[in-house]
Amino acid sequence: MTRRVGGERSYFVDHVLNLLEKAECRRVEGVAERDAAYEIRYEAYVRERMVSLSESRRLHDPIYDESSNAGIFGIFIGGEMASTIRIHVARDENEALPSSAVFGDVILPRLREGRTIVDSARFATKLEFSRRFPELAYVTVRLTWLAAEHFSADYHLAAIRPEHQAFYRRVFGHTAWTGERDYPKLNCKVVCMGLDFPARKLLVEARYPFFRSTWAEREKLFGGLLVNGRTHGGHPVSSGAVRAQA
Repeated sequence: MTRRVGGERSYFVDHVLNLLEKAECRRVEGVAERDAAYEIRYEAYVRERMVSLSESRRLHDPIYDESSNAGIFGIFIGGEMASTIRIHVARDENEALPSSAVFGDVILPRLREGRTIVDSARFATKLEFSRRFPELAYVTVRLTWLAAEHFSADYHLAAIRPEHQAFYRRVFGHTAWTGERDYPKLNCKVVCMGLDFPARKLLVEARYPFFRSTWAEREKLFGGLLVNGRTHGGHPVSSGAVRAQA
């Protein structure tokens, strides 16, 4: 059965929704699961020639992976981790935000204005799962969209390789904030793209309904994450949703 989106049948939307029904999306916190996430990162980044070979076969960022305003998440299919992504949320320039190390000139002024920014990194998938489930990328980056909703974000960032700009521009409406720059530990250039989340929320979710979520789902994923030194209290109707509908 297909669903109608914008007056037209969308088999693609159905495929993503069907994968969401099969998948379990959750924060990974145990030593074994975190190690599995680091291994998936390493294998994916080596495959794309983004990092050099390492004897540890792990890609672990101690400072950012352990920061209190970050969460490492996994998408599990059939009980196996198929993909992973790390999400930071910051409301203050003193909070850890990976992209600010390279793109501070466009990020820090917004934080000084009291804006909330969601910054995702270390997006990686297992090759066999990405081949079996082409929609896995959407299910994984969906977590960043949920984080932006949960924390009433002003901006949704994407620090990505130049060739991935078209995806973020087409799906979300991101615009380039910078040109290409060197990025620590990566053998490639990276650009910073940004999105005014409240302005784009309803438009994106109308086109891609699988980006919608419930407060209960978001609270299960992000509850307890420390942002600006405190946990997010949460509310069934977030201020981000109110602003987006105003």
